[in-house]
Amino acid sequence: MDFLRRSTTIAAVLLLLSLIHGSVCFYLPGVAPEDFLKGDELKVKVNKLISTKTQLPYSYYSLPYCQPKQILDSAENLGEVLRGDRIENSPYVFKMREPQMCNIVCRIKLDAKTAKKFKEKIDDEYRVNMILDNLPLVVPIRRIDQESPTVFQLGFHVGLKGQYTGVYPLFISTKDEKYFIHNHLAFTVKYHKDLQTDSARIVGFEVKPFSVKHEYEGKWSDKVRLTTCDPHAKHTVVNSNSPQEVAENKEIIFTYDVEFQESDVKWASRWDAYLLMSDDQIHWFSIVNSLMIVLFLSGMVAMIMLRTLYRDISKYNELETQEEAQEETGWKLVHGDVFRPPGNSDLLCVYVGTGVQFFGMLLVTMIFAILGFLSPSNRGGLMTAMLLLWVFMGLFAGYASARLYKMFKGSDWKKTAFRTAIMFPGIVSAIFFVLNALIWGQKSSGAVPFGTMFALIVLWFGISLPLVYVGGYVGFKKAAIEDPVKTNKIPRQIPEQAWYMNPIFSILIGGILPFGAVFIELFFILTSIWLNQFYYIFGFLFLVFCILVVTCAEITIVLCYFQLCSEDYLWWWRSYLTSGSSALYLFLYATFYFFTKLEITKFVSGVLYFGYMLIASYAFFVLTGTIGFYACFWFTRLIYSSVKID
Repeated sequence: MDFLRRSTTIAAVLLLLSLIHGSVCFYLPGVAPEDFLKGDELKVKVNKLISTKTQLPYSYYSLPYCQPKQILDSAENLGEVLRGDRIENSPYVFKMREPQMCNIVCRIKLDAKTAKKFKEKIDDEYRVNMILDNLPLVVPIRRIDQESPTVFQLGFHVGLKGQYTGVYPLFISTKDEKYFIHNHLAFTVKYHKDLQTDSARIVGFEVKPFSVKHEYEGKWSDKVRLTTCDPHAKHTVVNSNSPQEVAENKEIIFTYDVEFQESDVKWASRWDAYLLMSDDQIHWFSIVNSLMIVLFLSGMVAMIMLRTLYRDISKYNELETQEEAQEETGWKLVHGDVFRPPGNSDLLCVYVGTGVQFFGMLLVTMIFAILGFLSPSNRGGLMTAMLLLWVFMGLFAGYASARLYKMFKGSDWKKTAFRTAIMFPGIVSAIFFVLNALIWGQKSSGAVPFGTMFALIVLWFGISLPLVYVGGYVGFKKAAIEDPVKTNKIPRQIPEQAWYMNPIFSILIGGILPFGAVFIELFFILTSIWLNQFYYIFGFLFLVFCILVVTCAEITIVLCYFQLCSEDYLWWWRSYLTSGSSALYLFLYATFYFFTKLEITKFVSGVLYFGYMLIASYAFFVLTGTIGFYACFWFTRLIYSSVKID
């Protein structure tokens, strides 16, 4: 039996490690593969314009690019809409495995208004996103050292800004700098061929953008031949030595090439290149370093707590005479007050219930992500899953808050259930509504439409609220949790505390360790969100989440023990705030990240950043606070039920 148990444990650990190691690129494709025969039509779709400088997405056709005869929107899920994705058809149409050269898309003439639009987007370094067979368009960037893998940048820049030297537009900040547009796109479609059926599947979609001032002879017509890019003369665009300037009354001709390359990459692995982390060694080292520090601290804490508590409990249980009992000191002395309901106990029940809801949502989301169900090919899938899980976890939120409320001798459970369902989403919705109004003011596609807002309200009040009530009803119907010791009628006076046991000081100290466990991973998460990179390393994230839970629990237990030893029995709220204070450090780190890593200059973009990070910090506070509260709740019940109290 021991051998079987050991084998099962080893197998479980190996499985977890393999998932963590493989989760960088482990996913389920999410969509069925599509086979294309030679000559089949390939339709390129266009997505939003994105910028790391403004963080405001815009639809592709907000710029006067070439348009198809009829613009059609693709069906979008809830997550895509909230992300600002706007997927539409485009005039770019390919034929499978049939290379094309110098295809003319359209010709436009800029007026003052359209030239200004292009210049603004070039100034803010906007990138154009396209999609083919559900694969995003990337620009391959090869490192100087040949050994490093190729890095892929999502989308191509609208254009460049600089001074034309006759060779290439250089990035020189002078008064004479000009704007140049990328009007020629050299696409590369990579495919994996099935030797038996001669069909092929698309496994890569790349582009090299060029700025070319196209020229032609005679008057413009649909069948005109360009002298700067002529397939008949085998003259194609290979550089931007004669760039197309963006200015009023300038004529711009948009063209493209398509090249098809056979690839050994199979369809199921086609996302690997997108998800490849170039700095995975640094990431591993940081995670292991953080894990070792936390494990060392955890071992120290566990050893101190076990030895100290064992000695205390043995000593207290040996007290036999009345005189010895009267000379009690330490945590046993406050046994008659330690389970006295705290002030604002209703609010504590609400926050604990919300924390349970948040914990359940994150746990289930990460389990599904580790198993590969939340594929990156399913755009918006992660956000949609999190929203729906939040709604359905309302059942556990209502249950947890009602159980605690009944233990505090409360009677109006419906009021507590209502506040649990309304408070956290209400505060987040208020901040979100203000931010959404700012995005609307900028005419960005990132603004959530009224239809989607209505759908969110229906999810909130139509599903989440009733589920919280159901959970509250079930929780309140169960027998109340009984305290291990009786509570005195008259509260005991708390003696004057040492400076280091000051509530504010101990709460702020308590948040450092949980934040220290996650701040390395936090850097990668912030980079993926604000610098538009893929984040699909949920194995690492799950490991960090486990470390966070352990550290929140342990630091709260330690500080709670010291607090009770100093005869301060007001531990309820302090246990929540001790680990919850890590959210303050998260927000401070987000502020540091803003000023050191981001290039945001616009006021609205800055407000958006700090608004969303405020929401994230608030959610982190609720999560970590609840973990700390339950750890301290379990700890106090354990130690006071272990001693003999007359």
